[in-house]
Amino acid sequence: MRFYVIKLKHIIFGAVAAILLAVVCIRSGPAVYTFLVNGRELPIYSVEREDNRIALTFDCAWNDDDIDDIIRALKQYGCRATFFVTGKWAEDYSSSLNKLYREGFEIGIHSYNHDDYTTLNSDEIISDMAKCDAAVMRATGFKPDLARVPSGAYNDNAIRTIQNDGRICVQWSVDGIDYPKGTTSEQIYNRIVPEVKAGDIILLHNGTEHTAEVLPQILEQLKKKYELVNISELIYKDDYTLDHAGKQHPGGIL
Repeated sequence: MRFYVIKLKHIIFGAVAAILLAVVCIRSGPAVYTFLVNGRELPIYSVEREDNRIALTFDCAWNDDDIDDIIRALKQYGCRATFFVTGKWAEDYSSSLNKLYREGFEIGIHSYNHDDYTTLNSDEIISDMAKCDAAVMRATGFKPDLARVPSGAYNDNAIRTIQNDGRICVQWSVDGIDYPKGTTSEQIYNRIVPEVKAGDIILLHNGTEHTAEVLPQILEQLKKKYELVNISELIYKDDYTLDHAGKQHPGGIL
């Protein structure tokens, strides 16, 4: 009878925890808790920070015409940034990728050739990421552990596969929407500077009409209030939770 009471307490506790925390998937290794929100697994979109850190990221999938200008602006304002590159870009512009790496910028993968991960099975996703890894490693000697899905499109299988492959999947919370033709520098600036808050992850792209042109103005304003760091310096790599918006919080319980 005593054994039954103890077991019942455990059952009740587990039910309450499930209601409060949703469904929690605990992976082996570091204490990482990934929440299922409305039945979906989420990547990291932003981070709860008590300091003033933010992260600037660039997706690289087109050309490398503006890489030198982007590097110059980042160095001028003493800002770090993370570049998510496709494997094809890494192959076509290996010297630019090597330059980014040598300058101390963080590198993540962005698929091999921007295929939609929601249409691929786990083996295909793993193969695609490995192909991207190989291209990055040929240019830098470095194997990334950060990943961003193409076009921001994912499903449970994609996120679970990326995580089970030992990677951290990172999205963004502030989008400069700098890639459409006809987008102006002013529009890019206004989509970022007034919107940013501590813990945000900003998305920009290289190879656009005006990103490199407006970047110094953006950095000048952001530097007045925030410290721009690499993704790995912003996120928590273990013992964290994600809320319904993909915001990362330190600790195992919100």
